[in-house]
Formats: sequence, structure tokens, C-alpha cells
Amino acid sequence: MAQKGVELDRETFSCSICLDLLKDPVTIPCGHSYCMNCIKTHWDEEDGKKIYSCPQCRQSFTPRPVLMKSTMLAVLVEELKKTGLQAAPADHCYAGAKDVACDVCTGRKLKALKSCLVCVASYCEKHLQPHYESSAFEKHKLVEPSKKLQENICSRHDEVMKLFCRTDQQCICYLCSMDEHKGHDTVSAAAERTERQRELQVCRQNIQQGIQDREKDVKLLQHEVEAISRSADKAVEDSEKIFTELIRLMEERRSDVEQQVRWQQETEVSRVKELQEKLEQEITELKRKDAELMKLSHTEDHNLFLHNYPSLSALSESTHSSSINIRPLSYFEDVTAAVSEVRGKLQDVLRETWTNVSLTVTDVDVLLSDPEPKTRAEFLKYSREITLDPNTAHTRLFLSEGNRKVTLMNQQQSYSDHPYRFTEEFQVLSRESLTGRCYWEVEWSGGIDYVAVTYKNISRAGSINKCRLGWNDKSWALRCEKSSYKFLYNNAETPISGPQSSRVGLYLDHSAGIMSFYSVSETMTLLHRVQTTFTQPLYAGFLLYPSHGNTSWIYIQK
Repeated sequence: MAQKGVELDRETFSCSICLDLLKDPVTIPCGHSYCMNCIKTHWDEEDGKKIYSCPQCRQSFTPRPVLMKSTMLAVLVEELKKTGLQAAPADHCYAGAKDVACDVCTGRKLKALKSCLVCVASYCEKHLQPHYESSAFEKHKLVEPSKKLQENICSRHDEVMKLFCRTDQQCICYLCSMDEHKGHDTVSAAAERTERQRELQVCRQNIQQGIQDREKDVKLLQHEVEAISRSADKAVEDSEKIFTELIRLMEERRSDVEQQVRWQQETEVSRVKELQEKLEQEITELKRKDAELMKLSHTEDHNLFLHNYPSLSALSESTHSSSINIRPLSYFEDVTAAVSEVRGKLQDVLRETWTNVSLTVTDVDVLLSDPEPKTRAEFLKYSREITLDPNTAHTRLFLSEGNRKVTLMNQQQSYSDHPYRFTEEFQVLSRESLTGRCYWEVEWSGGIDYVAVTYKNISRAGSINKCRLGWNDKSWALRCEKSSYKFLYNNAETPISGPQSSRVGLYLDHSAGIMSFYSVSETMTLLHRVQTTFTQPLYAGFLLYPSHGNTSWIYIQK
């Protein structure tokens, strides 16, 4: 009885909005009381209407009432808390807006503990007891409280849907199976659930396996991140040491040059000063002689003159100015020129090799690359616009179609001299360098033509092994003939079988070291695949042979 009184008091001093004990209680003009924040929030939602109502009695107020804390209610609530009311929280038994309410309770409903799929009703702890105690409810199916129980009732026949129509993929009642679903493949909902449960289990196993696989991949990627970071840190550290060593070496060479120049400077200056002092002494001696001779020339005594003249007129051997070899005014300028030459060579080396350093850095590739293309549509995603470089074309080659077509001519073309021009072979390279993933297609005349990729530093002249595409370790070539294909690398030939086509496709994955040649018609057929390591950017290359009675040409497709 005492507990019932406490519950009555709790309901009396609870806010009908949050269903909890009043906090900062306020009483509005109609006499109902609420938590200050609860009624403020409720009225904030009604601001647009400019009419404010009581959530319980729906009485409206205009303008919005000013809220003042009810001191007496606040004191009473605090006193009730001290007597033990706080041990019975609001959500202990009463159903809130988000809870499933007991369908049997009258007045303020309690929370449902279970829902019955047979009764299509939900019960609180008290009203659920018959399902546990009476054998009449033995076959009833109790589930977690649900607000969607009515979805188990057939809207047409008002019967519980215990069957499943596999034909229409929906739950039906027994009468439905005799009516519009007559003749359909129907089973009990329980049987279908069992079947779907097995499928669900398999699906869950696949998902769990997927989770395990991905967790394994995540760990692998984490290890990869750590490995990349360690490798990068080591590369930076090692590079710093190498550059420091280079700087130290340059400082040593700078110091050596300075020391040698200063030593040579001191030596030559010392020699010059020594000669200078000797000349100054001779000048003094000559001036003394000149004074004595002048004095002798004024002597009136002829005998004295003749007596002294032989001793005074004899001159000691002196350094004559003609014996001093004065070089032109370029003493150490040659040193500057020599150092400048070293600087130029270093700059050339850095320019030529720095591309390799940068390429090596950007070629770092982990596990995240897209899979290799399989269909022509996938290959075309990596299509590259390639044009031919006139500065590399042999003088017998004519470029047209915006430098995308090359034709072998009988007469020389008027090209200017250029160090990159091929002079021995009828070859031309692309203007664009090829890194990353690239794909391009070419049409060829049907004679004997080479479609290749090469490093830029392939020789432009000299022996065949140095400058012909596919005959050295700087280029890879596919030799196309009317009846056959051959792959060439480093002067080694590999015969290739495959369907003949006037169109050839080349796929390059520079970082992965993959190069593939395809015969392209209605379908793509792999002719040859290369797996290697590319150390420099690549360029597309083409070699044309004279063809009896036909013009030899190659056209790069857009």
C-alpha cells in the first residue's frame, strides 16, 4: 500500500512531456505544471502559429505566457526525492512516446515486456503472466515488444498471416491461399523463415569472412604505411648523407683550388719581387756609375781622364729588360675557366640524371593500384594523345596529320640539323614522355614497320646495335609484317603468333614495369607482354622499312 502511495505521488509530480520528475517546475495559466525546459521547447515549436497551448488540456494562450519557477513545487519534489522516490524512475514502468505500450492497461499504460504474434497484442509484465502460467497460451509466440504487430494481420481477411507465397514473395493468411493466391507456391511462414535463415547465415558468414579479409588487409596496409614511412625516412637520411658528402667534397675541391692558387700566387709574387729588388739594385749601381762618368767627363786633366776611364767605363753584367718574359694579363683566368667547365659538366649531369631521381620517387607504388585493364573500353581509359617530334625524324620521313602520321619518302625532307635527329635509321620518336599508365593505338601500312618504346638517350647515329629500335637494351619493339610478328629487345628476336590486323595497341604501366602489345580488330588479342623495370621515362618510337610497290606509313590514332 505504501509503495502504491509513492507511485501516486510520483505520477502527481511528474512532467507529462518527459514523464520524469519535475525539474525547475513551472505552472502555466491553466494550472498544469511542467519542467521549465520541456514547456519552453514545446512552445518554441509553436512560435510560428503565435498561439501557445497546454499539452494536456489544449487550452491556448496569447501572447506567450511568462514562465516563473514554482518554488513550492520545487521544494515538494526535492522532499519526495529524499523519501526514496528517486528509486522508481519514470521509465521504470510507464510507456513513453517511443515505447511499446501494454494493450491491456487502462489509463496511463505501462511498458510492454513482450508482444505475442498469435494474440497480435503487447503485454506488460503483469498482463503477460497468463502466457507463462496457462497452458492455453503454450503455443503462442512471444517476441520483443513491437509496434508493427498489425502488419501481421491480413488487411483483407483480418486474419493472422501465417503463410508465405513464394510466387508473389509476400506473407498471406490461410484464406488468401484459397483465394487470389490459389495455385501459388505457398509454405508456412516458419518454413520460409527457416529457409531464409539458412541463406541469412550463409550471408552472414560471407560478411564475417569479408570483415576478416578486410581487417587482414587493413593490418597489411598499416604495415605498408609503416614500411613506406621507414623507407622514406631512410631515403631522406641516406640522401642527406650523400648530399652532405657531395657538399663536403665540393668544399674540399674549392679549398684545394684556393690553396693551390694562393701558393702559386705567393711563389710567383716572390720571384717577381726578387727580380724587382735585383733590378732596383742595378739601377742604383748604374746611377752611381753614371755620376762617376759624368764627373770624369768634366775632368780637365787629360792624363787623369785616360787613367781612370778604363776602370769606370767597364759595366758589370746586368739583367736586361728584354730578358724578362712578361706574359699577357691572364694569370689565373684559366683556372676560372677550368672551374666553370667543371660546373657546366656537373650541371649537365644533374639535369640528365635528376629526371631519373624524380621518376624513381614517383614510381613508388603500393597495393592500391587499379587492376590491369581487360577490355578495350578499360584500356581506352588510359588513352594518351601522342604526337611525333620533328626534331627526331630521319630526313626521309614526312610528318603529317598534326604530327600523328609518318610516311617514308623517296626524297630528303628539308629538316634543320638537330642533335636528336636519327641519321642512320628511318626512325622517329614521340614528343611526349610516357610514365604512369598509358595506352595508344596505331594503324600501319602493312609493309614492315616497327612499333616501339625507347629511352630518350638511344643513339641517333652509329652502328645498328646502338640506334635501331629493338636492337639494344634501351628499346623494345614489335616488328609488324603482313604474315607475322616479332618482338625484339637487345638484338634478340622472339617470333609471335597472333591474328593479323592493321591496328596495333600498346599498353604501358611504367611503375609496374609492364608493357603489352595487342592486335586490335573487333576484339583485342595479346601478342606479347613484357615484365621488367624501367629506369627512365619512355618515348613511343617508330621505324619504317621501304616496301616494294607500296608506301610505308604509320598513323597514331587519336
